[in-house]
Amino acid sequence: MASQATTRQQARRAALDVQSRMRQQRAEQERRRGGLAVTVVTALAERDALVLACEVRAATALRSLTEDEGLSLREAVQWCGGVEQLTVREAARLRKIEAADELPGVDAQQVAAGEPTEPSQHGGAEPATSRPQVASTG
Repeated sequence: MASQATTRQQARRAALDVQSRMRQQRAEQERRRGGLAVTVVTALAERDALVLACEVRAATALRSLTEDEGLSLREAVQWCGGVEQLTVREAARLRKIEAADELPGVDAQQVAAGEPTEPSQHGGAEPATSRPQVASTG
């Protein structure tokens, strides 16, 4: 009987060791997956911020073409290389982005994504940020 109890204890220890190793592997896998997911989401957020910054620059220059230079939106599109480079629809979307960038409490990223605009969700209007300057090419 004593050897049977020893055998049971050894089997129980072996099973518990295997379960412990499996839990550790799952925990490591969870940490790895979590870290990779954070990397993906961070990279996408950085991309979105860069795209938005570029679109705001384009919108600012487009506004200069239409307001300062007196071109219609269609003429400005032609100056930008025509519909191969920029459609009138895209130009209109860009103008909305720039307008949203100037309004306190409106998220230009929401405008870029075509989402409805509402004041900031963290308690009201934010101060307007200064618009990026477009370098003159002479």
